[in-house]
Amino acid sequence: MALTWTTSWHGIGWDELEALYRAAALGSKSAALLQTVFTNSRFSCFARDADGRLVAAGRVLSDGADCAYLCDVAVHPDRQGRGAGAEVVSRLLAMCAGHRKIILYAVPGREPFYRRFGFRRMRTAMAIFDDQAAAFAKGHIDAE
Repeated sequence: MALTWTTSWHGIGWDELEALYRAAALGSKSAALLQTVFTNSRFSCFARDADGRLVAAGRVLSDGADCAYLCDVAVHPDRQGRGAGAEVVSRLLAMCAGHRKIILYAVPGREPFYRRFGFRRMRTAMAIFDDQAAAFAKGHIDAE
């Protein structure tokens, strides 16, 4: 079944996007938070199925030349493993082509998926999370 793609967040129901992130098991991100992060991102990508249901989304933070950060790629479980996630990533990468570096933060275990696009593990990446203990428990960071 074909998907309809858009790069505009205009017309996106933020509650609908929140439901997609919950269904895709990407944590609890409120509609208000998603509205803030997507409207402040340089690039975004959304897909709807033939019934008009939002089934995939992603975004890129970018300075326009040096660094782009691909993040928040979500695919509804009904569409996982069927190419929608690869299409989101491909479209976002095309939008930020020409940047000197494209960084990605992925859920642990999803690295093989992103390697197909040329992403490689960084040895110097570090992070501060609002909940460091939870980030450690989920495997996002190492213990000190």
